[in-house]
Amino acid sequence: MPNPTLIEEASAKKLPQPRGSLSSGLRASYRSGSLTTLLLFLPPALVLFTLFVILPVGEASYFSFFNWNGYGHPNKWVDFENYLRVFGDPIFKQSLGNNGLVILVSACIQVPLALWVALLIADRSRSSIVFRAIFFIPYILADVVAGLIWRYLYDGDYGIVGTIYRWFGQDAPDVLAETGWATAALLLVVVWKYFGFHMALFIAGRQNVPYDVIESARIDGASRWNITRFIVLPLMRPVVVLSLFFSLLGSLQLFDLIIALTGGGPLNSSHSAVSYLYTFGIRRMRVGFGSAVGVVLFIICVLVMLFYKRIFMRESASSK
Repeated sequence: MPNPTLIEEASAKKLPQPRGSLSSGLRASYRSGSLTTLLLFLPPALVLFTLFVILPVGEASYFSFFNWNGYGHPNKWVDFENYLRVFGDPIFKQSLGNNGLVILVSACIQVPLALWVALLIADRSRSSIVFRAIFFIPYILADVVAGLIWRYLYDGDYGIVGTIYRWFGQDAPDVLAETGWATAALLLVVVWKYFGFHMALFIAGRQNVPYDVIESARIDGASRWNITRFIVLPLMRPVVVLSLFFSLLGSLQLFDLIIALTGGGPLNSSHSAVSYLYTFGIRRMRVGFGSAVGVVLFIICVLVMLFYKRIFMRESASSK
């Protein structure tokens, strides 16, 4: 027969003590310094988040229900008319389609290509360092500068496209003046501009792979392809997920490059959602309509980010 006294003592040890548990936890946090760190850094972060996120989103939501040009106080209430115009505008739908196209090209071409190049030049040799600098230089350039450079290169009279066509005795087309070619030219510049950023991420991830694991696989007779496929790539999965996250977020926020390169043309065919907001909301003094576009874009970004984090980043964290 078990001893009742021992059972009661064991259960008493397992049960939490209600008295003083909160105060003791606070004292332990204070001794460890975590409470001091929380009180020191949390209020400024909350103030900045409130000033630059919560208040602007709240004001935009309020202005979106008015027909307002930005001057004076909004007083012409239009209910959901601005939102109906947004969802009924084919240019806005095409702008969202262009964002999706940028996401597709980034995920299927830019990121895999950056990963492949990073695996080739991940060692610390002198030539690899030179190649890293060459590939990373475009990312250092401002988006406006990169857009202006490529706008000159695409010029049919003075750019490199016109020069190549004249070598073969052909009349150079104006690439940025044709609807299909303008979007393709924009996608090429996006891949060129942000390729170095993703390559740098992958190089850092590749160098964090333990050398002992790779050396053990080589001793066991594994080929370079098998080492890359079964050891390096699985260990770099969190970096790949993070790179795709940055690619997705940057594609949804694409703006400066479009304004400098195509201006959204021709015939509004190369707009992104942000450049659409700027062109049809701010430049045309339709602040109420632009606020509705901003609210819709904010909701889309939040939903996409939550979905991505829930599906991919949770799997990446659970695989560690």
